[in-house]
Amino acid sequence: MENIIEMKNIVKKYKGFELNVPEFNIPKGFATALIGENGAGKTTLLDIMAGVNLDFKGEINYFGKFGNADEGDVREKIGYTASTSFFMPHWKIKQVSEVCSLLFESFDPEKFDRICTDLSLKTEQTKEKKVSELSDGNKMRLMLASVFARRDTSVLMMDEPASPLDPVMRDNLCDMIREYLSEDNGNRSVVFSTHNISDMENVTDYAVVVAKGKIVEQGFVEDLKEKYISVKGEPSDAEKAKKFMLTFSQSKYGFEGICLAENLDKLAGMDISTEAPGLHQISVAVMKANM
Repeated sequence: MENIIEMKNIVKKYKGFELNVPEFNIPKGFATALIGENGAGKTTLLDIMAGVNLDFKGEINYFGKFGNADEGDVREKIGYTASTSFFMPHWKIKQVSEVCSLLFESFDPEKFDRICTDLSLKTEQTKEKKVSELSDGNKMRLMLASVFARRDTSVLMMDEPASPLDPVMRDNLCDMIREYLSEDNGNRSVVFSTHNISDMENVTDYAVVVAKGKIVEQGFVEDLKEKYISVKGEPSDAEKAKKFMLTFSQSKYGFEGICLAENLDKLAGMDISTEAPGLHQISVAVMKANM
């Protein structure tokens, strides 16, 4: 598997928190989700990858040949959106387009205008508003338009892009990500963070679970769905099964939870039913196991 970004021995310390990642790679041609609770370290890791945060220890390799974000055309190849708007509060949509045109050679103003129209940013109510007057959802739409309008990016990095969006726009975002990945013969990649993977599960190819500043699980979604299994059983077997479960809930009607597939034989003889879990279930189980 080819990687578009490779990271080794990444350490970033804050008061009361440390991000410590011995090794982490972004696979080329896929959508990678960084999943974790608020404060888990997702934003810090993403900012380091994007070259926004340069105050860290460790090594990063971009596109197999560059050692930092300021070498070559790395910044031209990376499209980045923060969880909060990085545009000046007094700018309007027109000024955003003008500044992006100055900053990035591959920025396409006409494509930006089309995307803004598609995202309902050029309505009579919004097109003349200042950035500071936009809702959180519209601020995110504006940032998304600014990066998707750049022709020559190789990777998009987005911090909690779905959080401020309504359900319809989240679905539109998934469509935009799929379309982006399908371009340039599969050489494009996407990495985004989220604390609620159910918003973006249907567009996630590779999942990375972050907890307390560490990567505690990662893999292609289909592989993770084989590694973990959802189990339901009778009340009489609850106590015996509990010690093999990562998550466990019980009622008078029975128990259910997630366990490692390799532990399924330890539940032999119990009256249980099993099914493949969703990525949301797996993520929650892994996070709870690492609390």
